[in-house]
Amino acid sequence: MQIVLATRNAKKVPELREILSGAGVEARVRALDAFPDAPEVPETEPTFTGNALLKARAIASHTGLPAVADDSGLSVDELNGMPGVLSARWAGRFGGSDRDRANLDLLLDQLTDTPPERRGARFVCAAALVLPDGVEAVTEGVLRGRILRERRGENGFGYDPVFVPEGGSQTTAEMSSEEKNAISHRGIAFRALARDLADML
Repeated sequence: MQIVLATRNAKKVPELREILSGAGVEARVRALDAFPDAPEVPETEPTFTGNALLKARAIASHTGLPAVADDSGLSVDELNGMPGVLSARWAGRFGGSDRDRANLDLLLDQLTDTPPERRGARFVCAAALVLPDGVEAVTEGVLRGRILRERRGENGFGYDPVFVPEGGSQTTAEMSSEEKNAISHRGIAFRALARDLADML
């Protein structure tokens, strides 16, 4: 059995492979770069679930293989849930070649005067599985925490250097991949999806 991960984010692929493997899914997991003619799927939906399904449907249709996609991001309480589905594009055209840094700089600027008690946030992930016959499943994972004023840690990507999970003291960028996957929004969503995958296949 082969499964296609519908992402071109090179940093996500090993993370998702580890999660699916750890959940006992016995399948060859292929990244989207194995399909160079696969379509680019714009994330035009207003929800994480909608965007995950858009990508998984398009890639399942194109490859004829089961496709797994996720859409995830950071929702900050003080910013009324933003950047949300815009997390990867928060700095817009000002992101340049280092979009992660630009997005993080903008977020910290927006929270400059926000006191610690109002810096709550959550990472959210919707994971979608679409089979070539049209059968679909979607799961969601949420990791609550808070936003720091300064970056800490070299692991992970995106907003990991400023996010400390609830009840913890390390940022998700200070954790090993195993520690992060055990509690992360993507880990929660994909472990649940892996159970559905085992049942459906």
